[in-house]
Amino acid sequence: MNPLLQVRQHGQQIWLDNLSRTLLNDGHLARFIVDDGVAGVTTNPSIFHKAIAGGRYYEDDLARLKQQPMSAEARYEALVIPDVQRACDLLAPQHAQSGGSAGYVSLEVSPALAHDAAATIAAGLRLKAAVARPNLLIKVPATAAGLEAIEGLIGAGISVNVTLMFSLGHVDAVAAAYVRGLERLRAGGGEVTSVMSVASLFLSRVDTLVDKQLEQAGGAALALRGQTAVALARLAYQRYLARFHGEGFASLRAAGARPQYMLWASTGTKNPAYSDLLYVEPLIGAETVNTLPDATLDALRDHGRVEATLARDVDLGQAQFAALAALGIDLEAVGKRLQQEGLVQFEQAFAALLELTA
Repeated sequence: MNPLLQVRQHGQQIWLDNLSRTLLNDGHLARFIVDDGVAGVTTNPSIFHKAIAGGRYYEDDLARLKQQPMSAEARYEALVIPDVQRACDLLAPQHAQSGGSAGYVSLEVSPALAHDAAATIAAGLRLKAAVARPNLLIKVPATAAGLEAIEGLIGAGISVNVTLMFSLGHVDAVAAAYVRGLERLRAGGGEVTSVMSVASLFLSRVDTLVDKQLEQAGGAALALRGQTAVALARLAYQRYLARFHGEGFASLRAAGARPQYMLWASTGTKNPAYSDLLYVEPLIGAETVNTLPDATLDALRDHGRVEATLARDVDLGQAQFAALAALGIDLEAVGKRLQQEGLVQFEQAFAALLELTA
């Protein structure tokens, strides 16, 4: 069997971390959905910059839009919202068949709003109305203001993909914001069954930074390289199980609320010395999502080994964290730094994107 379809049998969804008119117009996304069981799509400013800069299908529309008195951001949205709508429509059958647990497409609010909760909420509501599809996720970063925005959007019945998470502290804070949002939605008479959220934990960047610190330490520390991100994901999943399958969530669960699924992001292996499926094969488990760039999707289809692995070796993950702490490596500080760097990268990608549409 196709390994991508095997993954789905273990309760994990595979999403594509890419979207472009080439994927849509040439039928590639439709084939991924039908043949590989791809159950969602994630996007970000870098993905759309690459799509618009290199995609022949955007040239005529962009030239037409540049003749109109619009801002660069409005032109960008006019280009990509139809793409997001088409992807939502392709995934609509999965969304319906799953009862709203699969079949989503993510669209990010402007990175410039990362520290403005009210503006993020307003942008999320506006983008949700513009796309006008039930299987849209509004993508919001896990900053302090983002946490407030997540609670507000969930409380307004808007489904959210939380991005730029790099630590267990981020995992806990984001889950708490989601639960507060659900409580607010229920208290206001809203329907909690209509809301979906995923919490996107970025993995490869964690190993890249921690490995550099381990190399600086040298000696026995070198044996710890390439293991931190998988340990992080496995420990995060244990917290997910305790939180969303424990008594604390029982009342909301009885009302039909969904857990906030963990999503593994940044899953393309950056170190060529490591397996190209380092952030896939060890992290297969129920009620999770793995979003894959094209190359990693191809690798999983070609030579992926599929079994339920996510709940294994939790003690080894704890030992990895303890060993790093003994070396003075503060993983919460690592997460804070990586989030700050990720915000800068998204801001730069968004600025470059707006240069294309100016």
